[in-house]
Amino acid sequence: MKKIILIALAVVILAAITFSILRSRRSAEATVETAQIGRADLTAVVDCSGTIQPQHKVDVSANVIGTVTRLAVEEGQTVSKGDFLLEIDPTQYRSTVRALEASVSSARADLQLAEASLEKAGLDLDRSESLFAEGINSEEEVLVARTDQRISAAQCEAAHQRLRQQQANLDKARHDLAKVTMTAPMTGVIIRLNVEQGENAIMGTLNNPGTVLLTIADLTTMEAWVEVDETEVVDVVLGQQVEVEIDAYPDRVFSGRVTEIGNSPLLTSTGVSQAAVDFEVKITLDEAAPGLRPGLSCKASITVAERVDVVAVPLEAVTVRLWPLRAEDVRRYTGRRARRQQAALDELGFHIPAADSTRVEREETEGVFVVRDRFVKFVPVKLGIAGAEHFEVLDGITTEQTIVSGPFRILRELKDGTQIDIEQRDGDSRGGR
Repeated sequence: MKKIILIALAVVILAAITFSILRSRRSAEATVETAQIGRADLTAVVDCSGTIQPQHKVDVSANVIGTVTRLAVEEGQTVSKGDFLLEIDPTQYRSTVRALEASVSSARADLQLAEASLEKAGLDLDRSESLFAEGINSEEEVLVARTDQRISAAQCEAAHQRLRQQQANLDKARHDLAKVTMTAPMTGVIIRLNVEQGENAIMGTLNNPGTVLLTIADLTTMEAWVEVDETEVVDVVLGQQVEVEIDAYPDRVFSGRVTEIGNSPLLTSTGVSQAAVDFEVKITLDEAAPGLRPGLSCKASITVAERVDVVAVPLEAVTVRLWPLRAEDVRRYTGRRARRQQAALDELGFHIPAADSTRVEREETEGVFVVRDRFVKFVPVKLGIAGAEHFEVLDGITTEQTIVSGPFRILRELKDGTQIDIEQRDGDSRGGR
């Protein structure tokens, strides 16, 4: 009987030890998803939105004040350079021209009279000097003749200047008269017509713009004007390829290239003292579809970088930790699990930091959690471009390793050295060794 009791106690003790070992091996603190590091082709894209605009357009504004008396075009009409567009009431300007033409004629007649007077004064001076030489005239009479000649010369010069002034006024009046007739400055389509016959046109001043009567655009070459965030515009350069999606053409993708990058920011107020900073980027479309109109909404994807067959990790696998690690940053275990933890970390070439590591300065560092024997270790990585689903890895890990890929709520709190359980998918365990 005593022997049976001893055997039973031995069985119980053995079972307890076995249970403890199994429990220590499977007592995971977090269930995570993992991924095998692989290689991939990556494309970095900057997504932005904006509107479609013609590359070349001209706003025809009023240069004079008056009523539109003739309007020869309508919105949507195609015009050629030099075609008549409209006329502003020329009555006042024609009257001014006729009045100044009369003033110029009068000034020209005054000049002829002054020239004749100058010629007569010259003859009188010659005769007076001759008579003085013969002793007939006195010296005083000669001085009077010379004075009259100088007066006539001055009057002649004044008449010349008055004629020039009147001629200048006439030139200006003729220029103003010419401005009442508007002709097309370029070949294109009238995409906007802001006036009707009989409306008043207002000329612009220093602080107030004039009336924009109409806008002519060349619709054969169209652009997408998009706004790019300040954090992404530094990656945009001239000539980069772009895919443009226009809301009005849902089944078609337009190709284009970056042709202009704004140097001045577009500030958009987002609160009392905050402002979003964007920069305008212009994308020239390779071809314009029939019926493509200015102002249509669009979305653009600018390809800023491409990589072929590079080491890549999922975007969601990358997290941030203070580095170098300190002793308190590492999850510690006891017993057999501690030995298994240390063995797993030793295989990865890492050791638990010493207790005096608090003196080491640290900074936020990007990295991933590598999995070994169901324990995790944070590994700093140097990242390259970001694709749609993956980051390029330049240094830090290799394709033979398995990493934690989620979920984010666990990943952001995960501690170095933690024992994990791997989420089962389709009956297979992802990752861990």
